[in-house]
Amino acid sequence: MSQAKALITGINGFCGRQLAGTLLQQGYSVVGMDLKLASVPGAVTLYAGDMRDGSFVNAVLEATRPDIIFHLAALTAPRANPEELESVNQGGTRCLLDVVRRSGSTPRIVITSSSAVYGYVPPAELPIRETQPLCPATAYAVSKVLQEREATQAFIEQNLAVICVRPFNLTGPGESEHFVTSAFARQIAEIEAGLRAPIIQVGNLDAVRDFTDVRDAMRAYVLLAEKGIPGEVYNVCSEQGVQIRQILDLLRELSTRTNIEIRIDPTRLQAADVPIQIGSAARLRALTGWAPALTLQETLNDVLNSWRRRTYEEQHP
Repeated sequence: MSQAKALITGINGFCGRQLAGTLLQQGYSVVGMDLKLASVPGAVTLYAGDMRDGSFVNAVLEATRPDIIFHLAALTAPRANPEELESVNQGGTRCLLDVVRRSGSTPRIVITSSSAVYGYVPPAELPIRETQPLCPATAYAVSKVLQEREATQAFIEQNLAVICVRPFNLTGPGESEHFVTSAFARQIAEIEAGLRAPIIQVGNLDAVRDFTDVRDAMRAYVLLAEKGIPGEVYNVCSEQGVQIRQILDLLRELSTRTNIEIRIDPTRLQAADVPIQIGSAARLRALTGWAPALTLQETLNDVLNSWRRRTYEEQHP
């Protein structure tokens, strides 16, 4: 049997790099696409170009003929321009699916949406299941709803084997400091290194979120690529609600420094921040048997150590 080939769009991102490693470990041949070429660990063939450029996408698909496509390429910045969010997140997805349809190939396609599509869900309706009505509260969330619409239409009208995943909060080593866990960890690492005063700038600490280690989540993505039912949507989550304050407290406990002051930074507060999001992974679990392997404490320890290394390397190039 020939080696299965997986194509990852957005391979340079936080999830893309981790997914590439997971696939290589499982014996896949891996091809990646992104706006720019960057170093990705392992034997990965890379192509640079824009997902909205049909000729580029077509050339890559013709050259690689993947068995599975993981569409991770997206804008994730919550304050990004709404038109650009729609252009990249919906437009890039439409372009990919159109090229696949015209090619006549039959890859399985995993489209990564987001739990942001659910918006505010009353506590009585938690945990959030895939059947929950969508109520996007941000431009990013709206762009993800539109992306899912493209996937649904491709499945219904063109019979493409499209599977949507809705990850809740993913974290782990390599995450951008624009996201809460890494924002805290980077500040702590810099405090430990004497690069900043012992003050952590924070936003809303009262929000409750459902965190999953990116390494566990990428295992789920691969399982869904292999076993997911086309046309279905699957939550990827830990099913555990954690207050952001608890994330900060756990990281402070892991720090070598004591008496770190907490200071609210108004620029980190988001008006559309929903108070609580906890998902149900029952559908994913029933189909694949997936469960998180890493504890939150293990994840946070790895995130902090990752920022300690990055901080040291920045000071000792």
